[in-house]
Amino acid sequence: MKISLVILTLNEIDGLRALYDRIPIDEVDEVFVVDGGSTDGTREFLQERKVRIVEQKSRGRGEAFRLAYEASSGDALIFYSPDGNEDPADIPRFRPLLEEGHDVVIASRMMRESHNEEDEQVLRFRKWVNNALTLAVNLWWNRRGPYVTDTINGYRAITRSAFTRIWPESAGYTIEYESSIRALKLGLRIAEFPTYEDERIGGESYASSLPTGLAMLRVLAREVLIGRRFGRGD
Repeated sequence: MKISLVILTLNEIDGLRALYDRIPIDEVDEVFVVDGGSTDGTREFLQERKVRIVEQKSRGRGEAFRLAYEASSGDALIFYSPDGNEDPADIPRFRPLLEEGHDVVIASRMMRESHNEEDEQVLRFRKWVNNALTLAVNLWWNRRGPYVTDTINGYRAITRSAFTRIWPESAGYTIEYESSIRALKLGLRIAEFPTYEDERIGGESYASSLPTGLAMLRVLAREVLIGRRFGRGD
């Protein structure tokens, strides 16, 4: 199986400086970056290292996923953001699960052995909301099991064939939630492994909690309504 590593960037120079040399590039077959218009030196950093950059003209994480699908030559894609939240040492853990025949593999922040960024806090609002949204998805669509613990995390892999069948349409940070829902609707094989979510490097996330949570609810409602009327089918 040929695996493409997709590095997603938008002004991530601090994270790249801290993490790039820790990315196990030798563990994958193809590496490229989808950049959303960085102006902080991210592009120059990558160009110096001769990393292929796919320019993203339209903003949005969902658009970055679709561009990656079009630009890749792999049988499966791993999506990685060098922002400090995602441990690059986990990248080799995706391959065996993909080669076992899983369609989607998620690095879960919610499994018993995992660590969520909010775990040291008394009030874990983002984690609680994520768990509630995940519970709703499992109750509504998960008929084959096992329980999917982290339907929202973006640190994941998906096979090319599954991406085509799912064909996620979201523009922004709901892309992963939508993908998880559609994978469950289709009865695709989903695997997870525990990951350690560390603190973000270089400022605040671009995904504000309240607007993103409301957007997730809209996706949930839309997916209930459309059923299985989705996918590109080519």
